[in-house]
Amino acid sequence: MHNRKKIINFLGLIQRAGKIVSGTDLVVSSIKTGKVKLVIIASDLSKATRQEIEALAQKKGLPIIDEFSELEISQAIGKTRKVLAVSDLGFSKAIQKKLNEGV
Repeated sequence: MHNRKKIINFLGLIQRAGKIVSGTDLVVSSIKTGKVKLVIIASDLSKATRQEIEALAQKKGLPIIDEFSELEISQAIGKTRKVLAVSDLGFSKAIQKKLNEGV
């Protein structure tokens, strides 16, 4: 649980660094253009949107994280969002490393 809070706080830092794309439409277009390195979707995302995002991300070989709720994601970045993506490879790898250490 402690690591979960660290990841949420880290998402806020990434947002302030300007390396997060948020919102379904922006994330979809950023995936298609290859501008993102990691996709994060809310665990409570609708089935149809989840399938669309997952299909696009998998086609591009992007990792997908669905460990966090809409509320957690929204609190982390200061905007109500269910879908976001990280555009920086270093930040992307750091999040994945923190997740592998246990949420």
